[in-house]
Amino acid sequence: MSRLHTGFSPPLSAALSALLGLAGLLAPGLSRAQTSVHEEVARLLRAGLSAEAQQKAETALARQPNDAQLRFLKGVAQSQSGQPDAASATFSALTQDYPELPEPYNNLAVLHAAAGRLDAARAALETALRLSPGYATAHQNLGDIHARLAGQAWARALELDPGNPALRPKLQILQQLPSEAAPR
Repeated sequence: MSRLHTGFSPPLSAALSALLGLAGLLAPGLSRAQTSVHEEVARLLRAGLSAEAQQKAETALARQPNDAQLRFLKGVAQSQSGQPDAASATFSALTQDYPELPEPYNNLAVLHAAAGRLDAARAALETALRLSPGYATAHQNLGDIHARLAGQAWARALELDPGNPALRPKLQILQQLPSEAAPR
């Protein structure tokens, strides 16, 4: 699935651009120096230099621990660096400190889905959509979660009733979906 306001399988991708657009939403009124730190961390992430991005974010957060945008970018860097537990902790903390922001819920859902926790992913995406009903990435990710849940249910039904002619075509349709259609 899914796009971490930036991505599920593989963590982070083109959705990073959308994630980076979050900068203006999360921290209006930033100084030019703060904005340049955000831009530099975002540039490093786009370049695939997640360890450097994480280090830069952590250094800046030592001076500005309540900067939601930097914390968000740190979570993206952690996810991109293959640190899903650390990224989950970062995004979870953001949902506690800034419950009005839908993006951390989306990214938390991506991490849940990647770990196979589809019900938790669905719940996080539903929260993101309650906060922002027009959040297209969360809608896409929720659709991907529903498709995966349907696949699991149909596969289990086929195990229980191997002669049911309606199940194999449904599973085949899901298998024909692009792998990127899996939750992001």
